[in-house]
Amino acid sequence: MSSYQQHSNLEHVHVLHRLLVESIYFSDGVSESQFNQVLNIELDQIIEASKFLDEKWSPKFTVIVAQKNHHTKFFQSGRPENVPPGTVVDKGVCHPRNNDFYLCAHAGMIGTSRPTHYHVLHDEIGFSADDLQELVHSLSYVYQRSTTAVSVVTPICYAHLAAAQMSQFIKFDEMSDTSSSHNAMTSAGSIPVPELPVLHERVCNSMFFC
Repeated sequence: MSSYQQHSNLEHVHVLHRLLVESIYFSDGVSESQFNQVLNIELDQIIEASKFLDEKWSPKFTVIVAQKNHHTKFFQSGRPENVPPGTVVDKGVCHPRNNDFYLCAHAGMIGTSRPTHYHVLHDEIGFSADDLQELVHSLSYVYQRSTTAVSVVTPICYAHLAAAQMSQFIKFDEMSDTSSSHNAMTSAGSIPVPELPVLHERVCNSMFFC
């Protein structure tokens, strides 16, 4: 490894130390029956990855699940228009004990807007309800592919783009068929994962997939 690469990696780790004192983790595609899996498996893996960089590094985490696959919709009394962008509902139709809220950040152009249902599963940072709702609403406006607010928080949109980019390199279905036909299984039930291509140094630390 060249001295430039060593310096770049050390600088990248230093940035992570500075930024991830407090970290907010968004997830979607999670049903209520999988909430414990997010906390007991995914969050533990993130904490373990943090310890891998530095055993003394203990950032605080807030875990939020966004759900769009529901049938809850809001209407304005006596008016045909959709609810205005930025509408938050955290009473009445929410869970009586859990920390959750509905946010309709976008402007519905056609049909009835469907809000996103956010569940706060874990909050070590200690957000107030108003501050967290304002943060999520603000993050709906920073998606660089849109000039207006998007219906789900921007980090989730970027995660979808990153996953789509990754799918271009890893085809698990094809790998499974190939491995089965050639008996190339590394262990019982496991599939060998090929090494990913090396990114160019000019884009390796950037969100090039956006």
